[in-house]
Amino acid sequence: GLRTIGVITKLDLMDEGTDAREILENKLLPLRRGYMGVVNRSQKDIGGKKDINAAMAAERKFFLSHSSYRHLANRMGTPFLQKTLNQQLTNHIRDTLPALRAKLQSQLLSIEKEVEEYKNFRPDDPSRKTKALLQMVQQFSVDFEKRIEGSGDQIDTYELSGGARINRIFHEQNENNGKTLKMEFNEKELRKEISYAIKNIHGIRTGLFTPDLAFEAIVKKQIQKLNGPCLKCIDMVVSELASTIRKCSEKVKRNEAMFVLFNSVLFSAQQRSSQMNKKKAAGNQVIRKGWLTINNISIMKGGAKEYWFVLTAESLSWYKDDEEKEKKYMLQVDNLKLRDVEKGFMSSKHIFALFNTEQRNVYKDYRQLELACESQEDVDGWKASFLRAGVYAERDQV
Repeated sequence: GLRTIGVITKLDLMDEGTDAREILENKLLPLRRGYMGVVNRSQKDIGGKKDINAAMAAERKFFLSHSSYRHLANRMGTPFLQKTLNQQLTNHIRDTLPALRAKLQSQLLSIEKEVEEYKNFRPDDPSRKTKALLQMVQQFSVDFEKRIEGSGDQIDTYELSGGARINRIFHEQNENNGKTLKMEFNEKELRKEISYAIKNIHGIRTGLFTPDLAFEAIVKKQIQKLNGPCLKCIDMVVSELASTIRKCSEKVKRNEAMFVLFNSVLFSAQQRSSQMNKKKAAGNQVIRKGWLTINNISIMKGGAKEYWFVLTAESLSWYKDDEEKEKKYMLQVDNLKLRDVEKGFMSSKHIFALFNTEQRNVYKDYRQLELACESQEDVDGWKASFLRAGVYAERDQV
C-alpha cells in the first residue's frame, strides 16, 4: 500500500442518481494515496476519431459540471493521474538511487581489489607461477579450515556441512553403537564366557587371581563388534571431507587460466620434489615463541619463575629473556606428551604439564614439567603448537 493509487474509470457511464463520491473522497475503502477518477473515450468517440486533447477537454468539463465531483475537479482526470504517476516514479527513483549507487561502488571496489591480486600474474614468469600457486594453496587451506571449524563468512542455512556434519556423524554413530551393544549384551551369557575363559586358562591348576588373558579374551570379542560401525563412521567422515574439499576448490576453478597455471606449476613442483627429498630438512624450524612460567619448582630451588620458551619441531628450549642469549635448558620433544593440571587454590594461572611416556624424568629430578599461562586461550595456543611438533595430549585410559 505504500505506492498504491486507486483509479475509478468510466464515471460518465454511471446511472443517473448514483456516483462514486465516497470512494473518491477516500471514505469507503481508504488508501494511503487515495483515489482518482477518469473518463475514458467511448467506442463511439474512438470510431469518430475523437483525438486525445478533445477527450481530455471533455473529461475536464465533466468533472467541473458534475455536482458530486465539482469540489474534487482539481485532482481528477487523466492529466492529473499522469502527473501523479510521474511524480511517484521520480520519488521512488530518488529514494532507491543512493542505495543502488552505494551497492555498485562497493561491488566495484571489491572487483578492483580482486583484479589487483591477479594483475601481476604472468605466464612467462616462473617466480610468478610459484607465487600464484602458493597463494592458491594458502587460500585453499584457509577456506578448508574455516569450513571445518565453522568460522567462515559464508554460512549454509539449508543443511549441515563441513565440521558441523562431521560432529553430527560422530554423535549419531556413537549413540547408535551404544544402543547396538546394549541390545546385544547378555549378562548371563557373558558371565558364562568369563567363567569358561578363566577355567581354560588355569587348566589343571587352581587359580587365586583372575588372569589378564581372560579379561583380554572377553574384551577383544566386545571391541570387535565396534569394528564395522567404526569403519562406517570413517567412510562417512571421509566422504564429508571430500565434499568440503570440492567446495573449497570451486574458488580456484572459477578462473580457468589460474587453474591451468596451478596444474603447470604443480607438475614442475613434482619434478623438483625428488631432488628436494634428498636434501636435509631445512634447519630446526621454530613453531612458537613466548613467555611461560615453570610452575612446579620448589621454593628451595628458586620457586616458580618465568622464562622465554622456544618450541621447534625437535626441541623445547627456554632462555633468561627474549634476547635468547642465555639458554637455561633444552628438552627434546621425543616421547613427550601433554596433560592438563588443575590450578591451585590461590593461583590465577592456567597450567598444563609435559611428561615422558617412558616414565623417565622430564627435567632434572622432576617427573613432569608444569608450565603456566595467563589465560586458557594461551594454553590452547601452546597445545596446538606442541601438536605440530608431534607432542600429543594424554587420553583417558579405559
